[in-house]
Amino acid sequence: MDKKTKRIIVIAGPTAVGKTDLSLEVAEHFNTVILSADSRQFYKELEIGTAKPSPEELTRVKHYFINSLSIHDTYDVAQYERDALSLLNELFQTYHTVVVTGGSGLYIKALCEGMDDMPAVAEEIREKWNLLREEKGLAFLQDQVKTIDPEYFEIVDQHNPIRLTRAMEVYEASGKNMTYWRSKNKPSDRPFDIVKIALERPREELYERIDLRMDLMIEEGLFNEAKEFYAFKDLNALQTVGYTEIFEYLDGKYDKEEAIRLLKRNSRRYAKRQLTWFKKDKEFKWFHPENEEELIDYLSSK
Repeated sequence: MDKKTKRIIVIAGPTAVGKTDLSLEVAEHFNTVILSADSRQFYKELEIGTAKPSPEELTRVKHYFINSLSIHDTYDVAQYERDALSLLNELFQTYHTVVVTGGSGLYIKALCEGMDDMPAVAEEIREKWNLLREEKGLAFLQDQVKTIDPEYFEIVDQHNPIRLTRAMEVYEASGKNMTYWRSKNKPSDRPFDIVKIALERPREELYERIDLRMDLMIEEGLFNEAKEFYAFKDLNALQTVGYTEIFEYLDGKYDKEEAIRLLKRNSRRYAKRQLTWFKKDKEFKWFHPENEEELIDYLSSK
């Protein structure tokens, strides 16, 4: 791969903004394929709650990193970086441009810039925080991270106890929080160009779409899907908005009406965190998803 002869087009944005439709249009325009950077869509068992492209959409354009893993597989962002770079090396033998789309800011960052260097964490610190996670639960971890690193708390997946635990491990091991470590790392050079697009709608419009999508997911059987995987609720793949709320409903913590309210509220909060993450990256050019012609013209000029 020669520098500047190949490129990726990153299409990012919050949940329900319209990334799938636009990514398909862009991929078809440039006669190429799509790499998913949505960590929730990797898992083949999870259909409804992850808002994957439909079978018809997956047929329209070849997708990678969708239905590529089992919820029982161990997989992290570092492995994704290695796998995605290796795959791009192969795809660039055929395609000049590859579309990358998703809402997982950490995965997009890893692909575009590389992983942040983090301090070593002693095994006893890991064991301590794993035990605290098991004993005290998610709310405890949320409070801890919010206290020591409010900036990171605004962008991290607050429903993922593994990520929160990691933040506390790093802080205890080094005396510095994740925001500090993330700010001091320099991006890795990549042997391809990167064009970053982010999608945004007016907040009320986006929130209406999120609520509507959640209603449709519930109609399609989201509660039954979560119930099917209840026995595996502690797996990292299931520590996410859309499933944790239903698991707690199944635990008897609240009724179904409250579960639905929390599903919508937490999805809106998740979207807000996604926007906060992408807004911090000044390389993104922002578009309304329906301004397709303007967006295509912009990409064609790059």
